[in-house]
Amino acid sequence: MSGVAVATVEAQPHDAAAKLEIYELRTYRLVHGPMKERLDAYLRNAFIPAARRAGCGPVGVFTVAIGSESPTVHVLVPYPSIEDFVALPGRLTADPSYTAAAGSFLKATPDAPPYTSLEVKLMRAFPHFPRLELTDASSSNTPRIFELRTYFSHSDAAGMTKIGMFDTGGEIEIFRRTGLTPVFFAQDLTGPRLPSLTYLLTFPDLATRERNWRAFGSDPAWRRLISTPGLTDREITTGIDNQILSPASFSQI
Repeated sequence: MSGVAVATVEAQPHDAAAKLEIYELRTYRLVHGPMKERLDAYLRNAFIPAARRAGCGPVGVFTVAIGSESPTVHVLVPYPSIEDFVALPGRLTADPSYTAAAGSFLKATPDAPPYTSLEVKLMRAFPHFPRLELTDASSSNTPRIFELRTYFSHSDAAGMTKIGMFDTGGEIEIFRRTGLTPVFFAQDLTGPRLPSLTYLLTFPDLATRERNWRAFGSDPAWRRLISTPGLTDREITTGIDNQILSPASFSQI
């Protein structure tokens, strides 16, 4: 089973791969004080409108509610292609509305920096989950939470097997059936601990999250899948990073 899944993910025709969204995850590390307000203003008034004019988005903005290194802001930018990711900085620079709105943020001094550090991770959508999916709660900006998860593997083969387990092996279908609502699934193209994959889930609240994860954990199809030789956690997963996120009031996801 795992061999078939690996072949399915790896053997992508060029035209099929070109249709997979690219995701940029920007992680801004902050300190308590005015940094968060300045970053929010930049994202809300300058970056997001300009990114949308450039054909990117919807753009998600999230704070880490449960996880390490708070205060931290994640910005998720979907791109139609890798070429659009490469082109965005130039498009921003050439956009007079952006440069006007972003002026104070871009001209920040060392005495009042806009953030303490910025990390960027680039990801490519799974072949069978090629585009980000918005829920009604995101579209209507009603209360919701998100869960950002990254799975690490010890080798490229193990990492591709885990991707195949999600993408063609039935795990995503089990997620949907048990109330784990996905926003995106992606292979990490860059990052400090490759190979890895990342996905984002959404829930109305923490209580629903806890209830639905319990339903997933006891699902008979999941129990069969996770016990399949070659697909067990011990064989293909070395660790999981997990964060609970709250969307900004102006987040488009």
